[in-house]
Amino acid sequence: MLRSHLHRFIVDENDLLDQRVMDLDMQEDKIELLPESASFPEALEFAKQLQNVISYAWTEEFYKIINLLYRNRINPPKFAKAVGKYKKTLISKLSVLKGGTEEENPSLVQLWDATMATSILKYIENDGTDNFAGLIRDIEKALMLQRMLSRMQEINENNIHVFRYELDRGSVVAVVKSYAVLDYIKGILENAPYNYRLEPKVLNAIDYGAPQRRERFIIVGISAEMAGEYILPKAEFTDNYRTVYDAISDLQDIPVSTEVAAKPIVLGECPALTELGRQLRGKILYNHVCTATKETAQKRFEALKEGQNFHDLDPSLKTTYSNADRTQNTIYMRLRYNEPSGTVVNVRKSMWIHPELDRAISIREAARLQTFPDTFVFEGTKDSQYQQVGNAVPPILAKAIAKSLLPILDSNCKDEN
Repeated sequence: MLRSHLHRFIVDENDLLDQRVMDLDMQEDKIELLPESASFPEALEFAKQLQNVISYAWTEEFYKIINLLYRNRINPPKFAKAVGKYKKTLISKLSVLKGGTEEENPSLVQLWDATMATSILKYIENDGTDNFAGLIRDIEKALMLQRMLSRMQEINENNIHVFRYELDRGSVVAVVKSYAVLDYIKGILENAPYNYRLEPKVLNAIDYGAPQRRERFIIVGISAEMAGEYILPKAEFTDNYRTVYDAISDLQDIPVSTEVAAKPIVLGECPALTELGRQLRGKILYNHVCTATKETAQKRFEALKEGQNFHDLDPSLKTTYSNADRTQNTIYMRLRYNEPSGTVVNVRKSMWIHPELDRAISIREAARLQTFPDTFVFEGTKDSQYQQVGNAVPPILAKAIAKSLLPILDSNCKDEN
């Protein structure tokens, strides 16, 4: 994405003062503020005055509750369950919104909030409603207006320069300008005062010994003052790639904990280690922790075979998802022992499953797939540790890049004696 024209920086107010940036190849982009389905006659003028009503934005907590209700609009029983769960908070917040129309000259936000509040409170009082479609329309209008406020807040907080507001096929949009990330990097770093020679390439961690397919766009910048040609690292593995088995098989019989405060485990000798296992295995095992498995998840674990994912489940095991068909193929994926894994992400959120055991992949197993040695200890909450692992560059790839820099650094090193 970094080398494509899809991944872009948006012009902010400071960019307007930097001619190097403004000389870059720009394109106009449109940030949708209000979809056509929620538009109204005065919507465009309202957008231009958003600064005056941003103070009516909901709190994040209340927004999440209303958004949850709206997401459950296609499932009335789940809608009713959500209302019941947040009933106390809803009554408290909605009662305040309902009274917003009592002010002199209430804003459009207040009017739509009050209409929604009246409809939801009526639903609660009557334990349901005969006009569910009307209730959802009232929620949608208020929610879409709040999304409009939220997007405008985001524009303000990021100091984005809006060139104009307009209607685009019925939707209200903010017109901004953007430039490609790679164009920016080249435009700034290849010219004075930096004068770097940039060497860009897509590298796949699997080619350097990682047991996962993980492509990353790498740019190495070499000062123009440095002599010699820099060569990006060449692939060390072109076939016979390392596998999930190579990385984690020696941990299979070691029980996992579900608490991050669990004591580390002293590891004994393991004569059957693979080459990668010998590189990664330590004397003490930290972070061999996984998420606690609830009953529904456990049934899914037990139903899936190696290489299968959420879409291979029986429909009876998909009922907790409002739209199961849109679920990604990486969710509830049981890894294959004899193959490299896919790109490691936050495997707790994706619910990756051990190749043979009916449990989630542990933090340490995910770290092994990233080629972190057991001596590297992760800290923080369980989710934070999973996220740290998923966000990381595989150390084995970082090492290959570091080694590729040594020849040109050595050839330019001057004797200080």
